[in-house]
Amino acid sequence: MAAAESDREVPSALCTEFLNFSAKDTALKWLQVTDLYKEVYQHLARYVPKIYCLGPNLNPQSEDLLAQLLLQAPLEWYLCGEDPSTGLAKLEQNNQPSQLCGHVFRVGEPTYSCRECAADPTCVLCMQCFLGSVHKEHRYRMTTSGGGGFCDCGDTEAWKKGPYCQKHEPNISDSCQEDPLAHLSTDMIARCYNVFAIVLKYAVDMLTWDKEDELPPGLEPPDRGDTYYCMLFNDEVHTYEQVIYTLQKAVNCTQKEAVSFATTVDRDGRKSVRFGDFAFCEQAKSVIVRNTSRQSKPLRVQVMHSSVVAHQCFALKALHWLGHVIGYSDALRRILCQVGLERGPEGENSSLVDTLMLCDSKMWKGARNVYHQLFMSSLLMDLKYKKLFAIQFAKARMLITEENLMTTIIRTFVDHLRHRDLQGRFQFERYTAQQAFKFRRVQSLIGDLKYVLISRPTEWSDQLREKFLEGLDTFLELFKCMQGMDPVVRQVGQHIEMEPEWEAAFTLQMKLTHIISMMQEWCATDERVLIEAYKKCLTALTHCHSGFTDGEQPITLSMCGHSVDTIRYCVSQEKVSIHLPVSRLLAGLHVLLSKMEVAYRFPEQLPLSELSPPMLIEHPLRCLVLCAQVHAGMWRRNGFSLVNQRAHSVLWLQIYYYHNVKCRVEMFDKDLIMLQAGASMMDPNHFLMIVLSRFELYHIFSSADCRKSYNRENTNKDVVQQNNTLMEEMLHLIMMVVGERFEAGVGQVEGCDEIKREIIHQLCIRPMAHSELVKALPENENKETGMERVIDCVASFKKPGVTGRGLYELRPECAKQFNLYFHHYSRADQSKAEEAQRKLKRQNGEDMALPPPMLPPFSPLFASLVNILQCDVLLGMLGAVLQWAVEPSGGHWSESMLQRVLHLIGMGLLEEQQQLKNSSEDHDVSFNFTLKISRPGEAPSNTASVLALLENLQNAPHLEVHKDMIRWILKMVASIKTMRELTASTYTVTASGSHGQEEMVCDKDKAERKRKAEMARLRREKIMAQMSEMQRHFINENKELFQQSLEELYASTSTSLEHSPTSSDAALVCVGPRRSRPREKRQVVTCILCQEEQEIRADSKAMVLAAFVQRSTVMSKNRKRPPHDPEHYDPLFMHPDLSFGTHTGSCGHIMHSHCWQRYFEAVQAKEQRRQQRLRVHTSYDVGNGEFLCPLCECLSNTVIPLLPGTKGSNSCEQPGLGQWLKISGQQIKAMHSAHRKLQPVGVDAVEETVEEQCPATENFRIDYTPMSPYSSTIKEMLTTFGTATYKVGLKVHPNEQDPRVPIMCWGSCAYTIQSIERLLVDEDKPLFGSLPCRQDDCLSSLARFGSACWTAASQPSVQGHYIRLVAALIPDPQVETSPCILDIDMLHLLVSVVLSYGSVHSQDSSGLSVDAVQLHFFHLITVAHMVQMLLTSGPEEVTMEQESGGAEREEEEDICALYNTLRTHLGSSLPEVASGWHLWRCVKTGILPYLRGAALFFHHLNGVPTPPELHALCPGQWEVLCGYLSLPSNLLQLYHSQKELLEPLLYGWCSHPGVRQTLQEGGVLVSFPRESNSLIDLPDDYSALINQASSFTCPKSGGDKSRAPTLCLVCGSMLCSQSYCCQTELDGEDVGACTAHTFACGAGVGIFLRVRESQVLFLSGKTKGCFYAPPYLDDYGETDQGLRRGNPLHLCRQRYRKIQKLWRQHSVTEEIGHAQEANQTLVGIDWQHL
Repeated sequence: MAAAESDREVPSALCTEFLNFSAKDTALKWLQVTDLYKEVYQHLARYVPKIYCLGPNLNPQSEDLLAQLLLQAPLEWYLCGEDPSTGLAKLEQNNQPSQLCGHVFRVGEPTYSCRECAADPTCVLCMQCFLGSVHKEHRYRMTTSGGGGFCDCGDTEAWKKGPYCQKHEPNISDSCQEDPLAHLSTDMIARCYNVFAIVLKYAVDMLTWDKEDELPPGLEPPDRGDTYYCMLFNDEVHTYEQVIYTLQKAVNCTQKEAVSFATTVDRDGRKSVRFGDFAFCEQAKSVIVRNTSRQSKPLRVQVMHSSVVAHQCFALKALHWLGHVIGYSDALRRILCQVGLERGPEGENSSLVDTLMLCDSKMWKGARNVYHQLFMSSLLMDLKYKKLFAIQFAKARMLITEENLMTTIIRTFVDHLRHRDLQGRFQFERYTAQQAFKFRRVQSLIGDLKYVLISRPTEWSDQLREKFLEGLDTFLELFKCMQGMDPVVRQVGQHIEMEPEWEAAFTLQMKLTHIISMMQEWCATDERVLIEAYKKCLTALTHCHSGFTDGEQPITLSMCGHSVDTIRYCVSQEKVSIHLPVSRLLAGLHVLLSKMEVAYRFPEQLPLSELSPPMLIEHPLRCLVLCAQVHAGMWRRNGFSLVNQRAHSVLWLQIYYYHNVKCRVEMFDKDLIMLQAGASMMDPNHFLMIVLSRFELYHIFSSADCRKSYNRENTNKDVVQQNNTLMEEMLHLIMMVVGERFEAGVGQVEGCDEIKREIIHQLCIRPMAHSELVKALPENENKETGMERVIDCVASFKKPGVTGRGLYELRPECAKQFNLYFHHYSRADQSKAEEAQRKLKRQNGEDMALPPPMLPPFSPLFASLVNILQCDVLLGMLGAVLQWAVEPSGGHWSESMLQRVLHLIGMGLLEEQQQLKNSSEDHDVSFNFTLKISRPGEAPSNTASVLALLENLQNAPHLEVHKDMIRWILKMVASIKTMRELTASTYTVTASGSHGQEEMVCDKDKAERKRKAEMARLRREKIMAQMSEMQRHFINENKELFQQSLEELYASTSTSLEHSPTSSDAALVCVGPRRSRPREKRQVVTCILCQEEQEIRADSKAMVLAAFVQRSTVMSKNRKRPPHDPEHYDPLFMHPDLSFGTHTGSCGHIMHSHCWQRYFEAVQAKEQRRQQRLRVHTSYDVGNGEFLCPLCECLSNTVIPLLPGTKGSNSCEQPGLGQWLKISGQQIKAMHSAHRKLQPVGVDAVEETVEEQCPATENFRIDYTPMSPYSSTIKEMLTTFGTATYKVGLKVHPNEQDPRVPIMCWGSCAYTIQSIERLLVDEDKPLFGSLPCRQDDCLSSLARFGSACWTAASQPSVQGHYIRLVAALIPDPQVETSPCILDIDMLHLLVSVVLSYGSVHSQDSSGLSVDAVQLHFFHLITVAHMVQMLLTSGPEEVTMEQESGGAEREEEEDICALYNTLRTHLGSSLPEVASGWHLWRCVKTGILPYLRGAALFFHHLNGVPTPPELHALCPGQWEVLCGYLSLPSNLLQLYHSQKELLEPLLYGWCSHPGVRQTLQEGGVLVSFPRESNSLIDLPDDYSALINQASSFTCPKSGGDKSRAPTLCLVCGSMLCSQSYCCQTELDGEDVGACTAHTFACGAGVGIFLRVRESQVLFLSGKTKGCFYAPPYLDDYGETDQGLRRGNPLHLCRQRYRKIQKLWRQHSVTEEIGHAQEANQTLVGIDWQHL
């Protein structure tokens, strides 16, 4: 209470001070004093607590106003020495604007980075600078800012080229770069310096102040009250829900207030949650701490004195003010920079800027944002001080040289990882959650290294070399701690006690990947650095190996006459680690030695002779063996304990990441290179024996009789399987060591060849989208793959259609580079690629062999690797596998093993062929693979040669699949032998000869294949001819059966097939006594549930259509109309603005009503059981009567009964209009009097009896109650559908007795017809013949249901509706509130009056036909519609007077006459119109939708066939349509022929007070024809949308940026979605902004674009929604949901039209249903919170 009182007192006390205060006088006083600092502090101490923080509710507007007048104005007067408005304007006038843009980004604002010119991906431009720069023509990347960064336009260090946009291009005259302070007087400079120094110091002191109850010296308040704030701070541990719950308990607030507090804390970093005396606030603090300290550390809460909070508020304001003032002049900016960076009294790192940066983590989010913004607008906008600031913060290469930044960063990082094992390696398994969180924080240090290394030096100084190598030393220290970390041991038959922690190690590896690559790139730019780095790395590796010798005994291996000394080591028993960064760095540097040719030019400087190749290959080989063993299933744990299973899956994950594109460049690829480097320096036989030993296969191949099916009968089947897989993996490894030559330095290739090969092999699997290719290629540090440079020469691009995405397809000529054993294929990729390539070969009629491709030659340093192919050990292994394959009973070989052996033989042959082709005459080719494979084994075993075994296998029946490959190998052998034989003669002949022979063999093969294909074709044709002959024979035999089924087919439910006229000469008419009588047809349909057929008759069992009824605003012309009260709303008349309607759609599937009821009951029961078990939503809401169609799973919520067509009566002469009006009037009077009798007797009853009772007219039996012609099940279904339409359309509980039920059904029929008519117009389709059957059936059922629904309702109430409907046309004194003609939609009126007439006609025995009444009503309503259009036709458009021919002159005269009649009734309310042509155009175009709708209605109601002219879009439609509707083509004849009858009606319509009122007051007039509604226009460039969204602020949280701005595509409103701040209450439930908007704008259905995610959102009701592909595509034909790729996006109009079509067809809810059925995760999302 005390707080509230002080709140009231303060303003009056302040007012007197405020009135007596003069900023000018205060400033003059300050100019006189000696100690300005003390004076300003006293002023602040006095006024700040009187302005800020006076009560619980802060009032920023009045606070800011007072702060401006009492605090900022004196500072500005002092600064300028005159009135600030003039002083600051002068400064601005003399200012030279900066070349730096410095625009600070808002949250969500678009930023652009050029992929070609940016120094790194963080260099970005704002939208304005980008549009004025050269980069918009380049390959650029578009993203949305997280807020707080700034535009780098004008910063020459950020761009390789094009640093300036047109706006910031420097003038030539500015080149001298004069000092900006030259324009200021020394007095002014001194004053500025003083003010800035005091204000900045004050702000820094207050923002870094950590005492809660006292202030810095000089700021103590004169009078200090006991007022405190309980201040809650943000943290990264507690969730929104925890904070909300805690606040509700602690400060006793509502949930809404708690949500508001939590939102502010999250946004600003802190929020006061209680105001009062110290004890009051302390109590809240203790509750908060107690409630949040159970699971984690408690929320940070402080009880702060109000004066401290007040000064902190003003400190933020002061920083804003500084930023604002320096914007006037670069000179002021320079002075502020000097003040900020001036060293303080404490010496090093004591300037105000340093203080702020060092205390950054202690400040709250709001304060950090404000000072960051000030830094950006001051220090970073001044080119001189930007560099000084960078030194303080962190600067690029200068820092490596001068400040030794690399060493500092790595040492800091290593210090944080304290857990080590005995060898000093990192250990992550003991990390607690808190340490893991810290570890994630520390990783950001590695990111800083990336920015240090991003720009490689162009020239090296000795100092830079020294510091870089020093940094490399620290790097190697880090790598030594990682080498061998997280080792794994294969557990056999025992449980693991602890689950291994592996993620931390891999995260570290991923973070370091780019850093390692960048360090190698640095080394590549200087030979001296490369040599030194190589030496250091080798020393580090040797050091690591010296620590690894535990338990490794030396052994000797012998095989094929060769022996080698190595160590005994079993990967399956010992520890093995996947982390080997030292070995891999050495591998990378070794390749650079070859690439830069350093190895050949300075061999004396390199320690190559000291290398121990077995040491180099040892650990990488173990790693590759580990992968092979995991593939072979050797590491699958015994026991089923969870921990065992988890441990195995963890190992799988490690292997997955080892090969994954994100890690493989610095893991798998480098291990392979290290094996190549080692093998190139070893005897190939020795290398292979070590490989066999590590794969634990040596014992199989080294035995003397290994070629015999060595005895494995007693061996475990699993072990055989494991060994087979290991052999396959080992053969694959040998292929990779010999065949992977596409790394520049290993093979003689360019950098782009490697990317080309990657792309080719990806596209060999299948055609791929751009994004899939990008994901499959490794990125460099700038997130670039280099793909764009080469993609066009290996692939062609195929654009997408309305769905799908653009695809790259491999160019046919590149297919020959396919390698089945490409080293980056996973097993799945390999089998897919093999299948795709074999299919392609089959299509092209080629043989099925997939031989290895031609390979580039090795670099000299790796050249000896080819000898592996011809070494004895390998040939022994190949021979053994082939021998096993010859005798297949052994079962210890596999087809894929044989396939790999054949591939290796192919590689050897291709290598030999290449070398023969490339060798010069005098140079003998030492590689002689053919000779080696032709040589049999030596005595005593005398094993067959490889070649002999292959010839044997060629005819083996069990190897059919490999025949083509074996044939290819034998052909190659023959070809090479020919080449060698011809070497003696001239070499050129050799080449062509061998080629010729190969071609000859090829031609023979082709001819043979062609002959076989021809025979197969003839055989197929013969079989087809036989089949068709049998079919004809069968039809002739069973003629009657076929005839019968054809007849039934024609009698289908769809009436759209009844087009043919009954007699060719009679014109078709669908309404009136002359209407055509369709042939009587039996309508037989089949139930989709029981498959039983049934004819549709009124007295038989009911057949029903699955249907979906929904509210709609798709055609609305007034979305602002307030929602009606459903209980009291009268829907009888639809307003022409169609503000909302009820639409009925159907999937067209038919069931018996009892089958459907059984099905629906089963769905209900299943739903109840499921809810008890799972408690999650389904895609349909059974409680609301929803179900999925049993056949097509389309969402439905009711069923429409199918009814037979009405039989027209061939009646005698029918009465004319006058006579009918008379009869109608009598009938209505009779009904009035009958209805009065039914009403309960009231006070006025006496008067009524006095009135003369109107006698019942002759032949009109008002007391007769007709019998319903329908069976009981049909009656039940009439009620079912009627009640469903009523319930959905009015949003009320079902009530079948409510008199509004039939009204809603008629309205739904009319609205659905209008909707379909608009769709046909929008899609340029003819009125008839183009609708799908399901819509045709739906319309027929709706129209016939409408005419029958009165039988299920109370007859007097339906007649009451009829009376009121007629009264709108023929004024009736007994009907009080009839709407005016301008407020009625005429098609709704026509449908309702025609369908309600049945209830009157049933009591009429006069012989008056329904057809005649329909026609009279139709004519009357048509005239009323013309009058309606004339009243609403706008002023004439000024066009050239159209000279019309005599044909339309009559219409123009008639319409002028009618218009003038209306003017006589309405006078000046209607403007004068000179041109009849204009009026006739208005009426003719305006009435067309109504006539088309009427034609659809009467066609479906009366079942009359349609004229063929209306089945196409041809001229002359108007006349045909009028004829079909029984209208004259000059519609005005309707009026003029019955003028004397219609004149009084016309007068009645015009004299309605509503007409004059609407016309004079300019009410909402709907002009005709109503244009079809479209979704809003979207900009072509997506960034324009992002820009629009970034300036959108949340409407409820005080100018804060919305986190998820979402655009309604129906009305264009921008909404703040998915946030607590904008939740509103709807039907007692909190819903998000989008859900609330759907009910206001779309009657519960919404289409939105989530701008930040580039994602379309469909919502229906509160519980249904799905995401849909956006209409924006990049140049590669792909959407970018989530804006992850950042390619520029442009609007695809076809896709947007598709979304619009879904909306216009009312298919959004159906689309959501299908999406949720296909993807169950969508069901679980809380859509109502979006």
